[in-house]
Amino acid sequence: MNKEPTLDKKTLCVLEAATRVFLQHGFSAASTDMIQKEAGVSKATIYNRYATKEALFTAVIEERCKLTTTEVTGIQATSDHVEDILTQIGKTYLKIILSPEGIALYRTVAAESVRFPDMGDIFYISGPQSINETIASYLAEAEQKGDLSFHPMGVNQATALFVSMLRGEGQMQGLMYPSSKPSDAQIDHWTKLAVDTFLRAFKTNSESN
Repeated sequence: MNKEPTLDKKTLCVLEAATRVFLQHGFSAASTDMIQKEAGVSKATIYNRYATKEALFTAVIEERCKLTTTEVTGIQATSDHVEDILTQIGKTYLKIILSPEGIALYRTVAAESVRFPDMGDIFYISGPQSINETIASYLAEAEQKGDLSFHPMGVNQATALFVSMLRGEGQMQGLMYPSSKPSDAQIDHWTKLAVDTFLRAFKTNSESN
């Protein structure tokens, strides 16, 4: 299995600086000069790695989405009960997407996707679609064990429904009130609502209590 190439220190420095600048100012207002100053590197260093501002923002999107997917993929189940596993997934997912960085990235991509549809496509494939595929693998395993049943909907549609229930209210509040940050209690509440509703719809009688 091929490993992804490791980024050199200067490339990481540029990406981290670009992330801060793009998420603070948005794509249109951000400039290469701002990123250069934030990173403390020359313009040549930036352009040798990313030919355009669009290419640099695309790299930021891919890197942020990869970090999110890795967090969810890396969840280690501490219980055999499907409710506990879904709760772990839900809390991890919400803490990432409702963080100031998560909300800012979503807002920035959404604002630019009309002019730069490729950015929206890259974000969707690297982020939401990848997360859905990861969560679907957990749910498919639970279905194979007999804990859940998704007939006739199918696991992919059920996954989309679960993720939508998780993020709905919290993400809307984050987008409308950018200075706010949900408490752990709020994240616990939204997760419980989504998990309880999901299990009422798809839990089988064979799932142990």
